[in-house]
Amino acid sequence: MKIREYLLPMGWYPRDSAEISRFLSDFTGATANTNAAIAPHAGWFYSGRTAALACSGLNRQAQTVVVIGGHLPGGSPPLFAMEDAVRTPQGILTIDTEMRSILVEKLGGREDQYQDNTVEVLLPMVRFFLPETTLLWVRLPADSSSFEAGKTIAQTAEKLNRKINVLASTDLTHYGRNYGFSPHGAGRAALKWVKEVNDFNFIRAVEDGNCEQVLVHAERDKASCSAGAVLGAMGFAKAAGLGPAQLLEYTTSADIALADSGETPDSFVGYAALAFGKG
Repeated sequence: MKIREYLLPMGWYPRDSAEISRFLSDFTGATANTNAAIAPHAGWFYSGRTAALACSGLNRQAQTVVVIGGHLPGGSPPLFAMEDAVRTPQGILTIDTEMRSILVEKLGGREDQYQDNTVEVLLPMVRFFLPETTLLWVRLPADSSSFEAGKTIAQTAEKLNRKINVLASTDLTHYGRNYGFSPHGAGRAALKWVKEVNDFNFIRAVEDGNCEQVLVHAERDKASCSAGAVLGAMGFAKAAGLGPAQLLEYTTSADIALADSGETPDSFVGYAALAFGKG
């Protein structure tokens, strides 16, 4: 068995199983009532609780969880983890190789050989909340083909009689000097604009199911780093007959700094958890 090992350095998420269990224990009583969700993918210190809110609501009866990452520009081919399994601190997640083979052929996928946080950082949560599930690891590009890819995922699962969840991964606005994006200066006014305008517009486009506006806000307004993942989840939800996305939680890395020091940091990132309802 070929196993994909950790690629992210220490600090992104705990490497101790007991520490992960303590971190996620507050969410074990969550109602598992969705087959598709969107979660952030920063280090757990900043976005872990928001991501856990999305992950904990996934249907516990699913046989496979498709974790869709991003960080791919438009026009890129989908990237798949081509190993047999992925290692997490709690143990192995076996990959659904049957479903992967079909999707690689249908979508023209290639092997994901890169160090990237958009999928890996969520896998300890998947293993904790859904320990019996198999995994499909895929990253999708930031273009309209990803919406169609999400529909293909749903159709393939139906043909295989496979009950699946889809967990899409994106962070929102990366604002400030560290990211070369600060159209509204700095301080609390900038944070207010990110929260109430830039991230709000992107979230509203997802809730409205407006794929065109999702891409517009991601590309023009830099409101999402992984719009392809979001479009994949939207396409899956559409084909699977799920209801519209609903915001579960929104926060930013600046909120942690404000709670700690009372000062708005020069650079910060937005995070959201959303879940798609039943149709």
